[in-house]
Amino acid sequence: MIRLHVALILTALAAGPVVAAEPVVDAPAGVLQGASDRGVRVFRGVPYAQPPLGERRWRPPGALPRWDGVRDASKFGAACMQPKPRAASIYAWALPAMSEDCLSLSIWAPDTAKQAPVFVWIHGGALTTGSGSDPIYDGTALAKRGLVVVSINYRLGVLGYLALPQLSAESPDSVSGNYGLLDQVAALEWVKRNISAFGGDPANVTVAGESAGALSVMALMAAPAARGLFHKAIAQSAYMVSAPALRDPLNGMVPAEDQGSSLAVKLGSTDPAALRAMDATTLTENAAGTGYFPFITIDGKVLPRQLVDTFDRNEQAPVPILAGFNSGEIRSLRFLLPKPPANAAAYEAAIRAGYGDLADLFLARYPAKTIEESMLAATRDAMYGWTAERLVSNQAALGQGAYFYLFDHAYPATQEWNLHAFHAAELPYIFDTAGKTPPLWPKIPSSLSERKLSDAMGDYWASFAATGKPRAKGWPDWPSYAENRGFLHFADVPRAGNHLFPGVSALHEAVVCRRRAAGDIAWNWNVGVAAPPLPPKAKGCQ
Repeated sequence: MIRLHVALILTALAAGPVVAAEPVVDAPAGVLQGASDRGVRVFRGVPYAQPPLGERRWRPPGALPRWDGVRDASKFGAACMQPKPRAASIYAWALPAMSEDCLSLSIWAPDTAKQAPVFVWIHGGALTTGSGSDPIYDGTALAKRGLVVVSINYRLGVLGYLALPQLSAESPDSVSGNYGLLDQVAALEWVKRNISAFGGDPANVTVAGESAGALSVMALMAAPAARGLFHKAIAQSAYMVSAPALRDPLNGMVPAEDQGSSLAVKLGSTDPAALRAMDATTLTENAAGTGYFPFITIDGKVLPRQLVDTFDRNEQAPVPILAGFNSGEIRSLRFLLPKPPANAAAYEAAIRAGYGDLADLFLARYPAKTIEESMLAATRDAMYGWTAERLVSNQAALGQGAYFYLFDHAYPATQEWNLHAFHAAELPYIFDTAGKTPPLWPKIPSSLSERKLSDAMGDYWASFAATGKPRAKGWPDWPSYAENRGFLHFADVPRAGNHLFPGVSALHEAVVCRRRAAGDIAWNWNVGVAAPPLPPKAKGCQ
């Protein structure tokens, strides 16, 4: 390493006037030359696995041998293949360069980092879109708080989650699908082997994500292959919904292999060789055009059982957790809502038909007199609120630190657009990237109050990643969930509280419990007026 630095300096002297040298790191993976950014070293587009091209399409990620020479790490790698946006969206960026050769990560490390806590970020996007290089995830501000930040890409859509009997037959474990999840495991393995070279501590790694990234965090907590690769977890707007099994029609869901077979027929072939020969862009666009919805698969190997069952059996990773949701989750995700009924009477009739003996409890929380707001709140609570509180409750029961939050912050543009605290609205506050949001994102004011909230949230998240306890100087201590169901409420400023939305989590837990017991009904996707008749009370259920 010393010889390499000397060689670089001599080369610079021979070439002309001395300029500030870009950072160079000799990691086990190979030598990297990055860039400097105001006290932070940045290494972009670092490959962590073999490119999943040709015969490697729909196979687990392969280990990458050490490369020769000095690798340029000044530019982000390509985003993983994803379909073109079909409508204007507050989440949409102009599509970056895309490729199947996309298994890369980027690192932001303080210049002075030495055994620093590591924060590994998994982007959202419904397992269909997004990239670790999206500007909203810029790791500079968190790195300045003392973290080594790693943001990863992973395979998406049909290339990341296709299950097919013919692909399972190729596997020594007789499974397919979950390739994107296996990519995340491979990235964590890379971090364990290499992050010390960047000043990070491989024994203090936090895995964090939002939306599909938070779904991935839960899956990593449940995946045996990821055990020991991280030591804390952050799940922002996670959704612990029922997932398809590989071959069995459980929980009212079509088996993943059957879904894959149906898709393959529409694509023109069920032969893996023919599918691997298809152009990646055409394959991605055509699969999306059929309505294919990528999701994790309960295959008995990568994911042994439904996530909720894993957590009930205390088989998840025993790590501290920070988890929460946003008050306006569904305001920007209205496609998740069923068609509203014609009037209050029709609403109440549908709820009574779907929820039976629990209908009165449901209507008390989500009344017929405010149909739109009730539907927004019910879907939010059933998917995101129930999941977040269940996560902190489960980890607290294991004796782990568990910290619960509600993001409920508004500013003029969100109020004008009826998007109060919408899905993902917390991201630019945590990353301090208010000026780097997508083009159609409601513009965040440049004001002292916004600055203070962003500083507080960044401090809480960084503190949790460093110590397992979220703290922010000058702001309330974040009570643990184990202490009287404590939580932190992020509105105009952070405020501590207890018992968020009393009785709501218990209501949705009772619904999920009965549907799980019945074994043939999915949960969380079918909420409110879309709910099928609730099964009778089962043993252990309310």
